[in-house]
Amino acid sequence: MRILIVDDEPNIRELMRRYLSLDAIDSDCAENGLSAQRMLSENHYDACLIDLKMPGMDGLSLITWIRSEGFRMPIIMISAHGEISDAVTALKEGAQDYIVKPFDPEELVIRLKKLVDAQQLRNVVESEGRGKADEGGPVFVGESAAIKRIKEIISRISDTSSIVLITGESGTGKEVVAREIHRASTQSSGPFVAINIGGVPENLLESELFGYEKGAFTGAVSRKTGMFELASGGTLFLDEIGDMPLSLQVKILRVLQERRITRLGGTTAMPINARIIAATNKNLEERVQSGAFREDLFYRLNVVRIAIPPLRQRREDIPVLAAGILRRLRAEMGHRVVGLSSPALELLCQHDFYGNVRELENILERAVIFANGEEIQSDELDLRGSVPLTTGGEKDGQSRGGHPLSLKELEAEAIIRALHRWEGNRTRAAEELGISRRTLINKIAEYELNL
Repeated sequence: MRILIVDDEPNIRELMRRYLSLDAIDSDCAENGLSAQRMLSENHYDACLIDLKMPGMDGLSLITWIRSEGFRMPIIMISAHGEISDAVTALKEGAQDYIVKPFDPEELVIRLKKLVDAQQLRNVVESEGRGKADEGGPVFVGESAAIKRIKEIISRISDTSSIVLITGESGTGKEVVAREIHRASTQSSGPFVAINIGGVPENLLESELFGYEKGAFTGAVSRKTGMFELASGGTLFLDEIGDMPLSLQVKILRVLQERRITRLGGTTAMPINARIIAATNKNLEERVQSGAFREDLFYRLNVVRIAIPPLRQRREDIPVLAAGILRRLRAEMGHRVVGLSSPALELLCQHDFYGNVRELENILERAVIFANGEEIQSDELDLRGSVPLTTGGEKDGQSRGGHPLSLKELEAEAIIRALHRWEGNRTRAAEELGISRRTLINKIAEYELNL
């Protein structure tokens, strides 16, 4: 937690700074409103303590400026006896609380912590509709050497704020790893905000990330807070970063370099305080070579690299993953299924899982629904429809063995690719393929695709 103290009396500033330091709260001091403006523009603060009466720009004017510039941190106004009416005005202008001199330092710290905690909670609640909550999701598990190595990396970077780039095929669990990094970090009490770059239309992506001011464009009837601000004090997860349009890449690069953002239609660059984790199923090095991804942005993101191998390359993780998925499904669905028979588990471990962990989840969910007993039997596992996706080492239109694909196989692969790109959104996938949603659904059924 970092606090800005604004007071023209040096003794009061120093006294409050010492009080806060006893509770391990960092603080900076400003002697007047103008100095506070400069410091707020250059640094991130979780809250402000502002004296009401100061020469030049007084506390009330400073609060008005803070709110007009879009800063969201809690503010406690410090007033003297006889200034209560002014303190009430300050509350109307955007302060959350006021305290009267002489004040009890313990009470000040208690109020301050409550306000900061409440603001973090608001960030989490607000982000749920546009990101995802950090509770109840899958836990990152596995017994393979690759997964143990990833866990070791997460442990090493837990107390740093380094940017992390997670790579891996679709369905390998990149967001699960990102959440694990967040849980292990020093900012775990803050929000985890996720956005899928490929799932947001290009013309809306910038406003989603940076927010906008009222009147910034037609339809902007009120101010909107962007993802970077919502993730303040926590983690921002930029999923499918390889799909980011070139026009936006230079702006993201600037944000990562300067740690500041400006809302659309705004004039003030605001500091950001969020850890950035990016993920992609694309080969970014190849996209850099082709000119589809900026080289400087790639190197800015590629500070700590975590590569998640596909599930077919770590089959020893399948039993523990299956057990965890079944526990979650049992809790969610209230089903009596408790596990897999030995033949069923052996069959799963032999399967290639080109859809990775996501495919395993789908297969087990379907099996739980139709299971007749407490154990899933091998004949209750539907392993059809797992089609290998073309990768950088394969040529389009050819199978893994180099043989030409049939028209049906090509069409099925195109459908799978589109659905993976749009994370299962059939309307978007159909638009990309140039067919109706109903036609897409019929094709999925016709080809018995396991999606």
